[in-house]
Amino acid sequence: MPEHDFRSPRLFVDAPLGAGATVSLERDQSNYLGNVLRLGAGDTVLVFNGRDGEWRAAISGRKRADTLTITAQTRAQDRLPDVAYVFAPLKHARLDYMVQKAVEMGAARLVPVLTRFTQVSRVNGERMRANVVEAAEQCGIISLAEVADPVPLERFLAGRDRARLLVFCDEAAEVENPVQALQAAKALNAGVDVLVGPEGGFAEEERALLLRQPTILRLALGPRILRADTAAVAALALVQAALGDWGQ
Repeated sequence: MPEHDFRSPRLFVDAPLGAGATVSLERDQSNYLGNVLRLGAGDTVLVFNGRDGEWRAAISGRKRADTLTITAQTRAQDRLPDVAYVFAPLKHARLDYMVQKAVEMGAARLVPVLTRFTQVSRVNGERMRANVVEAAEQCGIISLAEVADPVPLERFLAGRDRARLLVFCDEAAEVENPVQALQAAKALNAGVDVLVGPEGGFAEEERALLLRQPTILRLALGPRILRADTAAVAALALVQAALGDWGQ
């Protein structure tokens, strides 16, 4: 695991990064650095844009922090494992939590799908993206997860790459050793879609549709029923350990 600087503040900036480049700060970033962290001209932060790696940058500005000057690269750009987290959206704070934890667990793509028992009918994509950025800033992540637009479950299944492994987390499945089941599917790994349903579970017609999918692994997450946001962490931990980048 590369060494991380956990003491320096980190900011996502949507601008090209390279030695000598200057980046104008947005008002909320300027307020955060100057009024919350009490940083000013000459102090340094770490910045990333999801494309050019992580860089150290010096703050400048007379009355407030308003510009960053990029000085030196601290880490080269990496790539997230090819793991998509596919989920039925939850309400507000619990959706925020689930998105943040999926990012921390290394998901490369977040795909909200609408099922029969999904709790919400509208998904705030901008809020999800803000949570992706916040989690990346706080946890030293320099590759940003993509946030897809919500789609009905049927449309997602019809359009997905069928060579990818679909890990269907199903509370109705027989409880077996999930690590062994995932390791047995490793030879099929051309990318992984991890699917967790809504609090009310999948409707029977949805479960039947899912079980007709090719390259599918039906997985029980232990002998207890988990809340959907807890299931996200459990499922992604298992997949990352068996098929993702935790074993590298």
